[in-house]
Amino acid sequence: MSGRLAGKVALITGGASGIGAACATRFAAQGARVVVTDVQDGEAVARAADGVFLRHDVTDEAQWTAAVDHAMRAYGRLDIVVNNAGVFTPAPIEDLDLEVWNRVLAVNLTGVMLGCKHGIRAMKANPGGPSGAIVNVSSITGFIGLASSAAYTASKGGVRLLTKSVAVHCARAYGKIRCNSLHPGVIDTPMNQAAFDASGDPDGMRAMFSGLQPLGRMASADEMADCALFLASDEASFVTGTELLADGGWLAAGGPL
Repeated sequence: MSGRLAGKVALITGGASGIGAACATRFAAQGARVVVTDVQDGEAVARAADGVFLRHDVTDEAQWTAAVDHAMRAYGRLDIVVNNAGVFTPAPIEDLDLEVWNRVLAVNLTGVMLGCKHGIRAMKANPGGPSGAIVNVSSITGFIGLASSAAYTASKGGVRLLTKSVAVHCARAYGKIRCNSLHPGVIDTPMNQAAFDASGDPDGMRAMFSGLQPLGRMASADEMADCALFLASDEASFVTGTELLADGGWLAAGGPL
């Protein structure tokens, strides 16, 4: 199969729904062999992408080792890791339970760290020499504060700077292993819909967040997958350690959170 990712192997976390599922479909359509991982059932997504599904808790390092090793055994290489798995638990700092803080940081930040660590381990052993692309899914809250969710904001800010550290390390040590972060605005995904539902006024919340973005709507998961596709492809061969903002102009307009 020809395409922008022809011959490449991609591992995508949080791939059962939302941005992760869209990435799996889009990457497969562009020629990649796809390993979909999630704590939820992602079998249907993997089948649609002609890939494989692995049950995978990104906070567990042993499961990261197993997932990456599975990809290497099955396909002989690993070219792309999309660290997409994430959780959103709204709580301002005064109401934030330590258990919630630890859980959000474990999934959203520690999970990304482990994905980078084990992705690099595989990528540096690729046939033909070290090469690969890591895409870490952060958020516009990697730049500005979300008052209603201190833990989520902290985790996504951490992902942004972790990405830069990984990128500089890989550039100096391996040359052709890149790492970038993707920063969506409000995306129409099951995770965000759950937050809208929890507000007690889901229609009002959807309308409010759509209106806050200068483009006047929420983005689709497919649009975020296209952004991730660029960062994962050889078209971005000189792009590393940077942020791709895909927020409908929210930050440019100085919009509130």
